Amino acid sequence: MTEQREWRIGELARATGVTVRALHHYDRLGLLVPSSRTAGGHRCYTGDDVRRLHTILALRGFGLSLRDIAAALAAGGEDPREILRRQLAETEERIRQAKHVRLSLLGLLSRLDDPEPSQFVTLIEEMVTMNRPLTPEQIEQMNRDRHEATAHLSEEELAEMSRGREAAMAALSEEELAEMQRTRARLMGH
Repeated sequence: MTEQREWRIGELARATGVTVRALHHYDRLGLLVPSSRTAGGHRCYTGDDVRRLHTILALRGFGLSLRDIAAALAAGGEDPREILRRQLAETEERIRQAKHVRLSLLGLLSRLDDPEPSQFVTLIEEMVTMNRPLTPEQIEQMNRDRHEATAHLSEEELAEMSRGREAAMAALSEEELAEMQRTRARLMGH
């Protein structure tokens, strides 16, 4: 029988990129309780704990709240194969979106001598859509950021930005428009 490796909390944080603070939070919530502690009280995690952390992060990435994740884990969790399949599908979607952003970047580079602000707005929007589904807090923050970013613009600048957006939308094929709407709905959690 092989001995199972253990990670102290700092080691696990460095290895996974998850902060110690987040690991403490998951422990307080009962989502990820370490399998053991050292004599000094330091949290120690096993391979089983690491797999559970992956499940928590994957479900969080799918847009579930920590409360929903706790309920899913209490009910026996989800099939790890299904979680990996969903992650693979989302990764493939991100790759497709990244290729689209790449084409936009190349197009903008070719017109860099006379770019329109709307081209940058479109590019930023495409870059934002590459992210995972947004939480209600993120949507609220995004709306605040958008308001802040446009609050100093004149009516003419806002109208120009609106015309540029309309022109960009009009240039999309029906398939591209439908894909954009699907992506937006997915990100907004609809």
